[in-house]
Amino acid sequence: MSSAMANGQVIVIDDEAIVRESMTQTLELEGYTTSAYEDPLEAIKHCARDWLGVVICDVRMDIMNGLEVLEKILEIDPEIPVIMFSGHSDIAIAIKAIRQGAYDFLEKTDDPQHHLNTVERAFKKRELVLENRRLREAIKGQDEIDKRLVGQTDVMVRLRETVLQLAQVDVDLIINGETGTGKEVVAKCLHDFSSRKDKPFVALNCGAVTESVIESELFGHEAGAFTGANKKRIGKLEYASGGTLFLDEIESMPASLQVRLLRVLQERVLQRLGGNADINVDIRVVAASKEDLREAADRGTFREDLYYRLNVASIDLPSLNQRKDDIPLLFSHFAEQACQRFNRESKPVPDLLLQQLSTQSWPGNVRELRNAAERWALGLPLDSKLNITEAPKAGNLDELVESYEREIIFSALKANNGQIEQTAQALGIPRKKLYLRMKKYDLDRKDFT
Repeated sequence: MSSAMANGQVIVIDDEAIVRESMTQTLELEGYTTSAYEDPLEAIKHCARDWLGVVICDVRMDIMNGLEVLEKILEIDPEIPVIMFSGHSDIAIAIKAIRQGAYDFLEKTDDPQHHLNTVERAFKKRELVLENRRLREAIKGQDEIDKRLVGQTDVMVRLRETVLQLAQVDVDLIINGETGTGKEVVAKCLHDFSSRKDKPFVALNCGAVTESVIESELFGHEAGAFTGANKKRIGKLEYASGGTLFLDEIESMPASLQVRLLRVLQERVLQRLGGNADINVDIRVVAASKEDLREAADRGTFREDLYYRLNVASIDLPSLNQRKDDIPLLFSHFAEQACQRFNRESKPVPDLLLQQLSTQSWPGNVRELRNAAERWALGLPLDSKLNITEAPKAGNLDELVESYEREIIFSALKANNGQIEQTAQALGIPRKKLYLRMKKYDLDRKDFT
């Protein structure tokens, strides 16, 4: 038996203890992980669309008819292999079971090796079904994530791969990145491409909530817990149960709450303010910070034990200045989105404008670029800090081209503080060519230092 099959499970449902014990023993000697149930409803609770397993179910049971059990399991996933099992040679029931979707029909008097061979074939089928689903989800996920984490630079290609991989691993993690780099977008992708996608995605900006309010926001409270608490309130942690809790700017969380959050992460249990009851929560916590939490822990401004508990995995987001080659694609993408949102006619972004944008510095990162794209789509002037000017309204083609070229070089020199090497790299031209253009347009690097 393959190692993958050994990691799966066989569920045996039969109301006779001796049959359950015999089947369990036979399967476990072959290396299968086996669970046996007298109550079919208890067994059905373990079935799920992503469950790697096979069900063996008796046809005739007092608690519930085997065909009814089959129907309930196939409602969960019609491709779970259910092998019907009977001590009677009942051709009519066998035919009905197969038509209803059973994988096979076995008699309890059959050779045990025949039973094992049937289970092995069913397992291989289930493995193939789940693998095909994973491949389809991966292809679908890759197409979708390309639209949400836009960019063609190597760092963005690696980021998309990392996000898709970590989405499948149900661990807490930290997203590191400057303001405006898209930390919440990445957190939402981690949720949407995970098995938790159908459950809540709950976001809380720890830096935007006052210290007196954040505890109630996170943990909720019972009625009468404090002045003004007139009724019970469910907190973010409890509301996110089954899904993902995104804690942005977690470095701003008060030290007292860091202790309480640590307990929740360790035990997956919380207590509302003013309450004594332990409430179990099933959450994945994605924390985001614009500071290095390792350094914050060293300074004593962030709990070291909480840092290690959160930092099971981490994602580092690049600043926009670290991936300037993506600026034309991003700006065009945001401009098209803005035109659709504001019901404006779509229009191509001039190449020279995209070149100018690529030479700018973007301290606000993707968020700042998105704002600029929206202003352009609305026909508003771009932010004056961008140092982008319109072309002359009059003049022949050569004059217009020269004017644009001078403005591009001017903007690049300003963005790079007159550093020739950096400016040439930003413009994608040799230093010698840059010097000649600067001389032509009477530009002196000293004016930009």
